[in-house]
Amino acid sequence: LTFIGPETHHIRAMGDKVEAKITAANAGLPLVPGSPGAVLNTAEAQRVGAEVGYPLLVKAASGGGGRGMKVAETADDLNDAFLAARAEAKAAFGDDTVYLERYLGQPRHIEVQVIADRHGNVVHLGERECSVQRRHQKLFEEAPSPALDAKQRARIGNIAAEATRKMGYLGVGTMEFLYEDGEFFFIEMNTRLQVEHPITEEITGVDLVREQIRIAAGLPLSFTQ
Repeated sequence: LTFIGPETHHIRAMGDKVEAKITAANAGLPLVPGSPGAVLNTAEAQRVGAEVGYPLLVKAASGGGGRGMKVAETADDLNDAFLAARAEAKAAFGDDTVYLERYLGQPRHIEVQVIADRHGNVVHLGERECSVQRRHQKLFEEAPSPALDAKQRARIGNIAAEATRKMGYLGVGTMEFLYEDGEFFFIEMNTRLQVEHPITEEITGVDLVREQIRIAAGLPLSFTQ
């Protein structure tokens, strides 16, 4: 039997948001200003807050769907937000590890589809706009994003593809970014074929499921950038 998907160390690394940030930084991805890793107590959280500034977002390392996320508007709010996020993360995921990031007010949520084979070929297939959300769950996706022009589209696609290459990633994946005031910030990578992949297939003509099977079989990608 052959597993169809990324290698296990990439799945593990990107499944933990703290480890994902470290991996992303090493791959040259732009990050939201915040703590370099997990924050263990409120004293450390206050130190990070003083350096990064407010508002500040406390996020669960094992989180998803908006759970384990609390916003501290000021330093006075940080202790309560930190403790609440840890408690919610523990209850939801069995892991109360949290980290801190600068809270962006009105960002766009942009995700980039990437794919890589065993022969050194890495391609991005453009981006999907997924800013329409409810309770941090995506409701509507659109491709290409109406917020980006050709130059911005090429820039973020090339950044995602080059980071994929540096990581030595294999298979399909999606890199998610927040976009605000002309800047992109990496937030996470999904190490799988997401349910929204058909809109990328529709606008590129690439069958991503077929490509996954080809990659698992040791074949090169059937297309280039």
